[in-house]
Order: sequence, then structure tokens, then C-alpha cells
Amino acid sequence: MKQEEIIGTRQGDGGTTYQRKFEKVNEIIARLGRSRSALIPILQEVQEEYRYLPEEILTYIATALGLSPASVYGVATFYAQFSLEAKGKYVIKVCDGTACHVRGSNPVLEAIKKRVNLQGDKATTGDLRYTVETVSCLGACGLAPVIMINDKIYGQMTPEAINIIIDQLEKEDATDE
Repeated sequence: MKQEEIIGTRQGDGGTTYQRKFEKVNEIIARLGRSRSALIPILQEVQEEYRYLPEEILTYIATALGLSPASVYGVATFYAQFSLEAKGKYVIKVCDGTACHVRGSNPVLEAIKKRVNLQGDKATTGDLRYTVETVSCLGACGLAPVIMINDKIYGQMTPEAINIIIDQLEKEDATDE
């Protein structure tokens, strides 16, 4: 087997062996190149594909680019845009900037957490459907309070509106299956 096809073999639960293929990572590297200057664009596209940066993929990228794993990990942890933890299919960012906070972002955040069953400090649901994060500003202060779900902005949010939006997401998921 080629290194491009198989990264490694591990023991899974129950003693079963599995192999992870990273065909998409290879496509990204082939398209963007193997230079150090391609590292950030590679990490961006890999994160877009996997919704986070798995450790084994960071190691693979380091090997493919001829860099140390520590240097790739350093870049991945330096920039806030990168995540080393799995994120949900729907990443819900709740703005807590001044305008949003004053206009009620906290009740909106609590309504989202309640609706998707997030408790305590957890940010991602167990089924990897939702990740809920607070951010300093989404740049849509005139629409406060604001949330962003993946790349779509929703303004003038209320706790009641959250249920309508999440109902719509779940309806779309049901038709996709």
C-alpha cells in the first residue's frame, strides 16, 4: 500500500483494526503544493472538509510538506480559525459584542443550548450535529442580537426565533436523508 492511501493502522474498540484513508488530504496537497507557504491554505481546506483538524492529519501534512509535526501543530494552534476538536454539522456562533449583549444575546444563547441539549461547558452535541460558540463580534451590529449558523447570518434574534430556525435545520436534515 502507498503512504498516500494509508496513514496508519490502529486498534479500535473491540480490538478491530481499521485504516484511515486521507484521499481528500492528498487531493488538497496536490492542488495547493508541498511548500511551507501552502500550509495555511492546506489547513483551511482540510478543516473545511473534516470540520476540524485531527491530530493524525496534522502529522500527515507535516510529513507530506517535509515539516516537523511541532511546526504544523504550532500553526494550527496559533490561529483562532483552526480547531483541534470535532465540530458539529451546524456551527452556531452567538455574538456577544456590546450591541448584541445589550439587546439580549445571553437569553438567545441559553435558548440555543436548551434546544440542542448542551449542558455545562460542552460546546458540541454528542451526535456532532451542533456546536455552539460565543464570539466577540460578527460585524452586523445593526441587526443585534445576531447569530451565524455556518456562513449564514440571522439578525434580531429572540429565544422564540431559535426554535423556528432549528426546526428548519432539522427539517432540511430529514429531507437530505
